[in-house]
Amino acid sequence: MTEIVLPAPALAADKPRTSLNAGERRRRRLTYLQAAPMALVFLIFLAIPLLLTLMVSFWEYNEYEIVPAFTLQNYRDVFEGCLNGSDLCTTVRTYLSTLKFCALTWVCTLLIGFTVAYFLAFHVRSRTTQTVLFLICTIPFWTSNVIRMISWIPLLGRNGLVNDTLQSLGLTKSPIEGLLYSNFSVTLAFVHLYTVFMIVPIFNSMARIDRALIEASYDAGATGWQTLANVVIPLCKPGIAIGSIFVVTLVMGDFVTVGVMGGQQIASVGKVIQVQMSYLQFPAAAANAMVLLGAVMLMILGLTRIIDLRREL
Repeated sequence: MTEIVLPAPALAADKPRTSLNAGERRRRRLTYLQAAPMALVFLIFLAIPLLLTLMVSFWEYNEYEIVPAFTLQNYRDVFEGCLNGSDLCTTVRTYLSTLKFCALTWVCTLLIGFTVAYFLAFHVRSRTTQTVLFLICTIPFWTSNVIRMISWIPLLGRNGLVNDTLQSLGLTKSPIEGLLYSNFSVTLAFVHLYTVFMIVPIFNSMARIDRALIEASYDAGATGWQTLANVVIPLCKPGIAIGSIFVVTLVMGDFVTVGVMGGQQIASVGKVIQVQMSYLQFPAAAANAMVLLGAVMLMILGLTRIIDLRREL
C-alpha cells in the first residue's frame, strides 16, 4: 500500500498569522504606553477627586465637625421642597437662573464666534494675517478673569463712561440703573470671557473645509446664504458642538462672574456651592457639586446625541 503524504499548507500559513498577531500586539502595547501618561494625569487630577467628592457627599456634618458616616440627608436637602407643593423649590429656581445665563451666553457667543471664525477662515487669505488675527483673539487670556470683569465696572457704573456719554448726548436724563449688578452685566461678562472658546473650535472646523465645495456650491447657482446654510454650517457642526460644550460647562460652574458682576445678589448653582464651602459645609457642597455634574453631563449627552462627534471628526 502506497503511503500518501499530505502537504501542510496550514502550517506555512500559520507563521505569517502568528507574526501578524505579534505585530498587532506590539502596536497595541505601544499604543497603551503612549496613552498611559495622559491616562495617569486623568486618573490623578479628575477621576480620584471626583470619587472623593462623591464619597464626601454622603458624609454627615454639623456646626462643629464632619462625620464620615453614610447618609442621604445631603441630597434630601438639595431637593428639599421640590416634590411637595406647587411652588418651585430653591434648587429648581437656582438651576433655572443658571440655565438662563447659560442659554443667553451660548446664543451670543455662537453668533459672535461663528462670525469671527467665518471672517478669519474665508475672508482672510494670508496665513500670516490669519495667525496674527487669531492671536489677537487670545489677548484677553493674557490677563486674569477678575481683571477683565472689573474693567467693566467703570464703564457700566452709575457714573460710568456709558451713562456719562448717554447723558452728555441727551439720550437719557438720568443714569441707567440696570447696566451694572444686573442680569445684563453678568451676561455681558460671560460673553466677554468665553467667546474665544467658541471661536477656536469653529475656526478649526472651517479651516478644514475644502474650498472646492464652496466653489461647487456657487457654480450650482446657490446664493451666499444657501451656501452658508447647506455647506458651511453642516460641516462646522463638530466645532459648534465642541464650542457649545466648553461654554455650557464653564457658565454652569462659574460663581466668580455672577458674584462680581451681579453684586452678590444673583443666584447660581456655582454660587450656592461656593457659599456652602465658605461655611465649611463640605458634604452639602459636595452633594450640590455632584448634582451639578449630573446636570452638565446630561446637557453634554444631549449635544452629543444631536451631533455625533466621533463620526463627524
